[in-house]
Amino acid sequence: MNKHFDAVADGLAEHGYAVVDQFLSQHEVEAMLLSDEIKDYDRFKKAGIGNSQSVQIQEGIRGDYIQWLDKGSASQSIKVYLDKLEALMRFMNETLFLSLKDFEVHVARYPVSTFYKRHLDQFRQDDHRKLSVIVYLNTDWKEEDGGQLRIYLPEGSKDVYPLAGRLVCFRSDLLEHEVLPATRERLSITGWMLDRLAELKHL
Repeated sequence: MNKHFDAVADGLAEHGYAVVDQFLSQHEVEAMLLSDEIKDYDRFKKAGIGNSQSVQIQEGIRGDYIQWLDKGSASQSIKVYLDKLEALMRFMNETLFLSLKDFEVHVARYPVSTFYKRHLDQFRQDDHRKLSVIVYLNTDWKEEDGGQLRIYLPEGSKDVYPLAGRLVCFRSDLLEHEVLPATRERLSITGWMLDRLAELKHL
């Protein structure tokens, strides 16, 4: 696992982002896909834009459905990933001196043809999100399925396909990004590493 952590730290230090394949094994992804958090559609709510004080539903900007995860009650297969995220956060503190204190995560489902237009993950009124961290759970994904994460960089843009087990991490305050439409449902666990304790989310 340390080689994955090293790759994340190196990418962040050099480019402001990192893409690491097989952060989760195929077995770990398959186990997570069988969890109640992923299988139970009734747990998901339409995602909005803005922070918890000013959430608005705007389907012309964002079309996904989300479910916030509680670290204390997560199923075992989900907890495997959350434990890795906890270890990654500690590693980032040790190597990049980021003073991260907690993280918050949700499952994100993008129905066919939905998207999330270009945006920044850090809010004007709330600058506590420091790193955005996404892991994908889409088995047998092909380029023609679409659904790329497009990251906007000073020298241009980079497209990242949502392959199962792939982790993407980038600076929440610097890199604008968007999710492009896909021809299949697109599934990820998206989170943010914070410089303060996470607030309790309404699950």
